[in-house]
Amino acid sequence: MKKVLVVDDSRFVRNFHTNLLKAAGLQADNASDGVEALEKATAVKYDLILSDINMPNMDGIVFTEKYRQDDDETPIVIISTQAEAANKEKAISAGANLYIVKPVKPNALVLHIKMLLG
Repeated sequence: MKKVLVVDDSRFVRNFHTNLLKAAGLQADNASDGVEALEKATAVKYDLILSDINMPNMDGIVFTEKYRQDDDETPIVIISTQAEAANKEKAISAGANLYIVKPVKPNALVLHIKMLLG
């Protein structure tokens, strides 16, 4: 079973995405910020990471940059309310594979994730 790490400071969003992924047949863990995500992703090999940008302690861009120092294969999907092209460019430059603007349609999110997982 493929493992996905959901990173978001909103408990509601974390639970929503985690439950959505589980319903799609994936295993999902979650983290509340980039620091916790980096700790978990160092201890467990995830097949995909789904991350918000705006979070306390370590945002999604910094998390992606740090994670990419050790892993350049695991797909990272950034989901954010920030629709500006500059934010998308920062995320992709940091190493994200895909940038999605919230709100996301659940079926579309699952489709994107399954495509990235192969």
